[in-house]
Amino acid sequence: MDKLQAMQVFVRVVDTNSFSGAADSLHMPRSTVTTIIQGLEDYLKVRLLNRNTRFISMTADGAAYYESCTRILAYIDASESAISTDSSARGKLKVDLPGAIGRLVIVPALPEFQARYPDIDLMLGVGDKDVDLVQESVDCAVRMGRLQDSTLVARRVGVAETVTVASPAYIARNGEPRSLADLEAHVAVNYFSSRTGRIVEMNFVAEGEPIEVRMRSKLAANDGAAYLQCGLHGMGLIQVPHFLALPHLQSGELVEVLGQHRPLPLPISALYPQNRHLSRQARVFVDWVAELFENCHFLRADDSMALKRLRYVNADRRAAQTGGSRGKKARDPAALTG
Repeated sequence: MDKLQAMQVFVRVVDTNSFSGAADSLHMPRSTVTTIIQGLEDYLKVRLLNRNTRFISMTADGAAYYESCTRILAYIDASESAISTDSSARGKLKVDLPGAIGRLVIVPALPEFQARYPDIDLMLGVGDKDVDLVQESVDCAVRMGRLQDSTLVARRVGVAETVTVASPAYIARNGEPRSLADLEAHVAVNYFSSRTGRIVEMNFVAEGEPIEVRMRSKLAANDGAAYLQCGLHGMGLIQVPHFLALPHLQSGELVEVLGQHRPLPLPISALYPQNRHLSRQARVFVDWVAELFENCHFLRADDSMALKRLRYVNADRRAAQTGGSRGKKARDPAALTG
């Protein structure tokens, strides 16, 4: 039995959720695919797939074997690419993107990526729920905000300003907050993490110090698009990335408030598991995303205004830690990732 071919066939059956689909994509008869899977199960002495006339699903052993196969095949592809005289990137690439930045920035630019790398088969996940890169066999992901998982390798690819905004209708009813003290009389739409369920408190910078403000709220959302719509409909103050609010600020549907207390800019990072070899196709995708953000004024990693404020606050933090003039304890800003 050709073990490598059997792994490739098994992974393709799972990815296409079909013996026929795997056969078509691998250019082999369906009977051959069936025979290879049966031979693989006989060799391993376990059932990998549950199948009937309507659907295919992996067994627990099949899921574990699939994860191992995808890592092995990715490593083989990367090893071949590293020594091949043909430097073009090719093969399957599974990536995960946050909702707003995926839909508004990355997806519209994908035709250029596909034109540059026509041999990459891209599987794109877009949404506000953070996925487990290892469990879901994701090659790389883009994330906004402070990183939680220390087991992932991160590369900074951009930075995003965050703004506090409200609709004109909300301001007409409640007035515009001019200071942080005014927030006691206002209502916020809360954002909560899909992963932890934790409410993300509003963040501001006052006298160079990042602080969290817990506001009154009767509404919370865990989806970036829904959260934005709540703000547009006058349900409360919201904090969103500037690039997401920009068209609504330009149209007058939203108004920035407390601009003098803008939160710290959010880092944007490309992540991949540290125990997984970064394939050539993943490497060129990350490079392309970094290039894409570099050409976007609101997302470039070396944005001078954002980094100037970030350096100022970091210096202020160090002064506080060494007994400098500012004594309040700095808090890490939470991030809206959608």
